[in-house]
Amino acid sequence: MHYPDDQNYFRGYEWWLMKEAKKRNPAIKLIGLPWAFPGWIGYGKNWPYDFPDVTAYYVVSWIIGAKQYHNLDIDYIGIWNERAYDIKYIKLLRYTLDKNNLEHVGIIASDNLWQPIAFHMLQDPELFRVVDVIGAHYPGTHAAQDAIQTGKTLWASEDYSTYNDEVGGGCWARILNQNYVNGNMTSTISWNMVASYYEQLPFGLEGLMTAKEPWSGNYVVSTPIWITAHTTQFTQPGWYYLRTVGHLDKGGSYVALTDRLGNLTVIIETMSHNNSICIRPPLPEYNVSAQNATFYLQGSFQNLQELQVWYSNLDINNTKPVTFKKLTPVKVQNGSFTLQLGVNEVYTVTTLLTGQKGSFPDPPKSKPFPLKYKDDFSVRNPPFSEAPYFADQSGVFEYFTNTSDPGDHVFTFRQVLTQRPITWASDANQAISVIGNYQWSNITVTCDIYIETVETGGVFVAARVDQGGSPTDRAKGIFFWVFADGTYKVTGDLIGEIVLCKGLAGVRARSWHTLTLHVDGTNASGLLNGSPLWKEVVTGGPLHGWAAIGTSSFEFTQFDNFMIEAKDPE
Repeated sequence: MHYPDDQNYFRGYEWWLMKEAKKRNPAIKLIGLPWAFPGWIGYGKNWPYDFPDVTAYYVVSWIIGAKQYHNLDIDYIGIWNERAYDIKYIKLLRYTLDKNNLEHVGIIASDNLWQPIAFHMLQDPELFRVVDVIGAHYPGTHAAQDAIQTGKTLWASEDYSTYNDEVGGGCWARILNQNYVNGNMTSTISWNMVASYYEQLPFGLEGLMTAKEPWSGNYVVSTPIWITAHTTQFTQPGWYYLRTVGHLDKGGSYVALTDRLGNLTVIIETMSHNNSICIRPPLPEYNVSAQNATFYLQGSFQNLQELQVWYSNLDINNTKPVTFKKLTPVKVQNGSFTLQLGVNEVYTVTTLLTGQKGSFPDPPKSKPFPLKYKDDFSVRNPPFSEAPYFADQSGVFEYFTNTSDPGDHVFTFRQVLTQRPITWASDANQAISVIGNYQWSNITVTCDIYIETVETGGVFVAARVDQGGSPTDRAKGIFFWVFADGTYKVTGDLIGEIVLCKGLAGVRARSWHTLTLHVDGTNASGLLNGSPLWKEVVTGGPLHGWAAIGTSSFEFTQFDNFMIEAKDPE
């Protein structure tokens, strides 16, 4: 919602993603959590709570739009990811939800630490009433005593964030069980789901699987996917954890869940310390050894005759790990069954017969980003608001239909934010979108640009950009800028402090110009509208990095006929 009157419910990939998830499991839960907010909410301040009614309106509009435009029911809504919460705002959010007949939407707080939210809930009866779930991030499988004392539902509302190799799979197996065994948490949410972003951005490869090459179609179904299946194929949201769960005598843990309709699922993990280290928090040393474990079934389960068994072995010393393999069913004799458990194993023992390990054809082979690439953005009805392969690090770049231009630039790519957002991290004051191969060194980047802001507007093309994510404002590279006041400059950084050369270019707002940046070895040169503007500037700085486009502030600017020609970095 870039502006106060901007009711667009078709941006980004999340609507598509939620609908695809619902196709596969209609019972899956949908949760919204703001990481940043549009700038207009704060009326010029980097704070979303001075006008809590405006913030509540913004959040509730999104929930209403999800239903109205996509028939998606949002089940829970959070406050502000890993940042401060405001008690007055949380209460007003509940009031606003209820006023809009959204009583079914639960509130999670505070998606940070257990404290001080648990303490405040124990002190404030109304806050206690309106918060449905206490969600903590990376809790290390333990909950604070105050959180447990509330009696509220407890979640690890963000966890994992670990490389998706065998150790990452071990981390995921351990915390999926032990978040409940140690901390009474009945949900564990992975950040992130799929590593579908340039690997050199922060937290590269820290999804449950990897799909980071849309240009090749290559993807990797990693170990954590099959560890997830050990739980999610044999339970559903709404199942109940049994209280008779815990640690095994020689290390490892087990949990048991039921649908209260006669089904039982038991998940057992024996992850060793070194095979299950998560990225955070630190994991104290402990020991695991092989053991026999006998499980006794009582009550409504005592008459079960056999149970299905699914198995994984994640030992990093194995040449090929075993993932999610169906074993012979285990016989239940006199109400009990025994398993021989090795180290770094996961078992699911269940009454459900529906488990399956799907198959898929070999993915296309991995390939680097093409050395020659161009995009004229001529898409009449784009399925997504963003152009392929561009990764916005600050600002928002969207397909745009330029109805005022009857010429060659009807369909363009436009930076659309006009004020700095209420940021989650220390975002740059410039807008930037990166693209290409991080290993590129010698490259030519060409793009048509259209500055819309008279006198103060500015735009750049760049090469060898070395930073994205939270440290974007520290990005170095070669940046070729032109400004609506007629000047140009070449800088070695995004914020424009390392000036390599500058002068007059004669560019004006509201007319199209073509910028060309050529970088070869230690020299760079620039062309304006096909004619040399500056040349033989010594680069310094990073030796390789992404190509990029961007603006000097949060301002409307259009881009067209983007083109890269790179030399093979091998």
